[in-house]
Amino acid sequence: MLPIFSSLLSSEEKSVKIEHPLMDDRSILIKLKRRLNQKKPGLKAQLTMAPHPRPGQRIHTEAEETCLKAGVMLLIFPRDKEFRLVLTRRTATVLHHRDQIGFPGGQFEPGENSERAALRETLEEIGVPSQKLKIIGTLTPLYIPPSNYCIYPVVSAADESLLFRPFPDEVAEIIEVPLRHFLDPRNIRRETWTIRGEAVDVPFYAFAHHKIWGATAMVLAEFLEVLKSTL
Repeated sequence: MLPIFSSLLSSEEKSVKIEHPLMDDRSILIKLKRRLNQKKPGLKAQLTMAPHPRPGQRIHTEAEETCLKAGVMLLIFPRDKEFRLVLTRRTATVLHHRDQIGFPGGQFEPGENSERAALRETLEEIGVPSQKLKIIGTLTPLYIPPSNYCIYPVVSAADESLLFRPFPDEVAEIIEVPLRHFLDPRNIRRETWTIRGEAVDVPFYAFAHHKIWGATAMVLAEFLEVLKSTL
């Protein structure tokens, strides 16, 4: 595997030739880390993948004092010579967002911030220890009205392919999606669904038989804007 983090931590200025824009080349992560430390696309990008009408009117800054806070992890890792993102399909028995596709993550425990919560939940849900990950940035927090959660997205990367061990009480399925798949506009679809008795226009990312929508798609929309500007 390529020594991604030796470059990230010690020689970020080293010039690396990119053979393919989403091969597991360390220069992509170096540039992504820099870009995540700059101004982000924010709510405008998130709303491009929001269901319409979206329940509730409040945004994160208005709900922050009263919402439940959770850290979620966008974990980038190399496999088969390209970068992928790991998602999970939740079980039918969890309290919130049953059977939906999301990022590893969960509610802050006392004394935690977004990074600590996301790292802990990544270990608990999919069995990846924090020692295998490096935090490279964060995205814009997002408020989820139906569950009253404010989610704080954290972006991390692994230096090598990972072995996932899903926690069966919470994770029904591990989903590995190549980043190039998300960047292909042909994989964005829209359908009209009935949600809480109302007709809702739902944009989603299609992958295999999965439909990645809601808050997960909104966070992905901002991340992909950042990634595209990096590439």
